Amino acid sequence: MKGLGSEVLVSLALIAVIVMLVVPMPWFLMDVMLAVNLTLAVVILLVTMFTKQPLEFSIFPALLLIATLYRLALNVSSTRLILLQGFAGRVIAAFGMFVVGGNPVVGFVVFLILVIIQFVVITKGAERVAEVAARFTLDAMPGKQMSIDADLNAGLITEDQARTRRSDIEREADFYGAMDGASKFVKGDAIAGLIITVINLLGGILTGVMQRGLSAGEAWDTYALLTVGDGLVSQMPALIISTATGIVVTRAASTGTLGQDLILQIVNEPKVLYLGGVVLLFLALIPGLPGVPFGLLALVLGLVAWRTTADRQQEAATQQQRAEEMEKEEVRRPESVMDLIQVELLEIELGLNLLYLADATEGGDLLERIVMIRRQLAMEIGIIVPPIRVRDNIGRLDPSAYSIKLRGVEIGSGQILTGHLLAMDAGHAAEEVEGIPTKEPAFGLPAVWIGENDRTKAELAGYTVIEPSAVVATHLSELLKRHSAELITRQEVQNLVNLVKDKHPALIEDLIPALLGLGEIQKVLQNLLHEDLPIRDLVTIFESLADGARETRDIAHLTERVRQALARSITRQYGFDKQRTPVVVLDPETDARLLATIEEGRPLSIHADMISHLLTELNQKLEQVVSRGHWPILVCSPLVRYYVKRMTERTLPRLVVLSYDELDSSAQIESVGVVKAV
Repeated sequence: MKGLGSEVLVSLALIAVIVMLVVPMPWFLMDVMLAVNLTLAVVILLVTMFTKQPLEFSIFPALLLIATLYRLALNVSSTRLILLQGFAGRVIAAFGMFVVGGNPVVGFVVFLILVIIQFVVITKGAERVAEVAARFTLDAMPGKQMSIDADLNAGLITEDQARTRRSDIEREADFYGAMDGASKFVKGDAIAGLIITVINLLGGILTGVMQRGLSAGEAWDTYALLTVGDGLVSQMPALIISTATGIVVTRAASTGTLGQDLILQIVNEPKVLYLGGVVLLFLALIPGLPGVPFGLLALVLGLVAWRTTADRQQEAATQQQRAEEMEKEEVRRPESVMDLIQVELLEIELGLNLLYLADATEGGDLLERIVMIRRQLAMEIGIIVPPIRVRDNIGRLDPSAYSIKLRGVEIGSGQILTGHLLAMDAGHAAEEVEGIPTKEPAFGLPAVWIGENDRTKAELAGYTVIEPSAVVATHLSELLKRHSAELITRQEVQNLVNLVKDKHPALIEDLIPALLGLGEIQKVLQNLLHEDLPIRDLVTIFESLADGARETRDIAHLTERVRQALARSITRQYGFDKQRTPVVVLDPETDARLLATIEEGRPLSIHADMISHLLTELNQKLEQVVSRGHWPILVCSPLVRYYVKRMTERTLPRLVVLSYDELDSSAQIESVGVVKAV
C-alpha cells in the first residue's frame, strides 16, 4: 500500500498543478504554493550536492519537468491575481517591497540580471555539458561492454555482477540522454519567465488605467511592484534548480559528494594553499590595494595548509605506529615461534599505498575478486584453490608494489600507481592516449597509466581500462593457472576423491588403494595440469586410471591413457571441432626413430645434434601456425608424445604437443609443415 499510496499522491499533485493553470487561486493559498516552490528548489539543490553518482538521482530529468510545470502554473495563477485583484499575496508583495526597497526600476534591473545569469551562464553551460555527456556516454558504451566481458571471461566478476554493470551502463546512457532533453526545460523556463514578466507589466498598466480608473503613474507604481515581486519570487527557485542541473551533469567523474570532492581535490593539497597564500600576501603589500582583506585571506590559507600538512603527518605516524605495535604483539605471542615455521601456500603482500585495495570500507574489492578467481578456476580447470592470505609488507615492499608468493617464494610482482588506471590498447585504438608507459604484469603487454579523470577519453579512443584491483586479480589468476600443478597436494587429491566417492563409490573402491595410491594419482593430475588440461571430469579420469593401472603403474603411460580418454575435451579446448586448424606434424620416420630410443621410465636417449635440429626446424614450422593466429601445435604418435613434450618444454614452453589418439572424429586439422630429423 505504501508504494500505491505514493503513486496516487504524486498523480494527484501533478493533476493539481495542471488545474492551477485554469482555476483561480486565493492569495493565501498562493503564498503557501510559492513557499512550497522555493522549498522544493532548495531540497533538489541539496540532494544534488549530497549525491555521489548521477544515477543515484536518476529521477531528476522527470522531476525537472514537473518543477518547471509547477513554476509556470504559479506564474499563471499569480498573473490572474495581479490583473483581477491588484494583490497576489504577501510573499509577492514582500519581494516587491522588501527585496528591492519598493523601487520598480531597481527590481527590474535585479530581475534581468538574474535572468541573464540563469539563461546565459548556468543554463547554457549545463545544456552544453549535458549534450556532450550524452554523446560521449553513448560512444563509450561498446568499450565499457567489452571491459565487462573481459572481466567476466577472466573470472573477476560473476554473471549477476556483469548483468548489474551492463544495466548501470544502459541506465547511465538513458540518464544523460534524458538530461540532454531536460536541460531544454530550464532554458525554456528562463525565456518564459522573462516574457511573462513583460506581459504582467503591460497587462497590469492597461488594466489599471482602462478598467480601474487609475492614472498611468498609479498603475505603474501598483502593478510594476507586483510584477517585479512575482518575477523575483519565481526566478529564485528557477535559478536554484538551474544550478542543481549544472551540478548533476558536471559531476560524472566524482566518487563522493560535492563537499567531499571539494575538500579532497582543492583544500587537501597543502602546496597549492601555501602558494595561494603567498600570492595574496604579495597583493596585500602592494600600495593602493586594501591590505586587510588580502592579508586575512593569506593567513586563512596558510593556517589551512599547515593544518592539512599536520593531519597528513599524524596519519602517517599513526599507521606506522600501528604497524610496529602489531609486529611487536605478534612477536610476543607464545605461538609466534611456531608460526615462523609455517609457510603459507598462497599469499599476496601489499605495499603501504595499496592496502586500500583489500579494505572494503575504502572501496577496495580485491578480496571479492579473489573469491571470484577461486570460483572461476574451480569451474574452468577443476582445482580447488586454497584460501589466499592477503597481508601488508610495509617494511620490505615498495609502497606501490605487490608480491604474489607460492609456498613463501615469490612467483610474481608488480607496481600499481595510486590514483591511476591501467589502459591497454587492444589493437583498435583510434588515437594514442597520454600516460605513464608500463607493461601489464600478467601478460607483459604494453600499457599506460592514466589519471582517473581520463577514463572516458581512453575508452572512447578504444583502450581497455582496468582498475588497480583488477590488475592484481588478473595477474594472480594467470599465475594460479600457470602453477596449478603445484597446488594439487595429496590432501587436495583426497578431497577430490571424496567428492567423486559420494556418487561413484564403486569406482573409488576399485581404484584406491587396490590399484593406485594417492601419490600416483596426484602425479597424473599434475601432469595434466602442467599441460593446461582441465581435470573437472574426474569420473572419466579415474575410470581411465582404473583400466590402465591393471596393465602398468608407470605415470607417463597412465597420463597418456587419461589424455586419450579426454579426447573429446581436448578437441574442443583447442577448437578443432569448429574450424580447420593448422598444425605441424612429426615425420613418421622420425617418430619411429624416437620410439626406438625410448626406455620405460627414462627420458629420450638421442644425440644432442638430433635434438638441436628438431627444435630448430620445429620453431621454423610453427611460425606459419602462429602467424595465422592459432596455437603452436605439434601432432605426433601417442607412444612418443609424452617424451617429445618433455624434450621441447624448456625451449618452447608454449608448444602444445598432441597425439593422434587425443583427437576425436570431429577434429579438423591441416598440416602446414612436417618436422624431420637429420
